[in-house]
Order: sequence, then structure tokens, then C-alpha cells
Amino acid sequence: MGIIKIEGIKFRAKHGCMEEEAKIGGMYIVDVMLDADLSEASKSDQLSKTIDYCEIYELVKAEMEVRSKLIENVAQRIFNKIKERFTQINYAEVKLTKLSPPINGDVEKVSVVINS
Repeated sequence: MGIIKIEGIKFRAKHGCMEEEAKIGGMYIVDVMLDADLSEASKSDQLSKTIDYCEIYELVKAEMEVRSKLIENVAQRIFNKIKERFTQINYAEVKLTKLSPPINGDVEKVSVVINS
């Protein structure tokens, strides 16, 4: 077994319930953690035997480009796409963080985590 972490994937995206969020957007960070059998990849040194994190990035990017009102929806879509594409994953976790959310107060970030 082994864990692959892809952390700090940054995007400017237009998610949120407020109309101004749809126009100007905001900054988001996505972290992905995947648990899978990496023994064959570690022995063979072949990209085809592991989970290609460049492909994970592209899946995340594609979903971040689709506007949603809720970050819960975006995180779930990212999670679903990863699990559909890489069936060898035993456990996956997607954390989506919205920086400087439009809350009437001093809040640095809000995150949701989808896992299974």
C-alpha cells in the first residue's frame, strides 16, 4: 500500500452563491490524497503502474472550471471523477478550500473534505 498526496493545487474560479463571485471569482486550493497499492510501481519504475498525478491535476482543473454555487458540489464532482478514472484507489480524500470567503467577519478560509 501507499499514499499519494497532491497538495496546494491553486485555482482562480467563480464558485459561490453571490452574484459578484460569479463575476470576479476567488482563489481556491485543492488537496488530494489517494491510498492505493503502489508496490508494482515502486518495483518497476513505470508510470503506467501508478496513479499519474498529472492526470489527477487535469481532472481537478476540469471540474474547477465548471461553476457551482457550493464548494461541496465541486469537491464531490472532483472526488467522483478521480474514483471513476482510477479504480485501483482504496481510499480517496479531496479537500477544497475557499480563500477569503465572503463572510461578514475575519475568516481566512473555509474548507470541505469529501472522502471514502
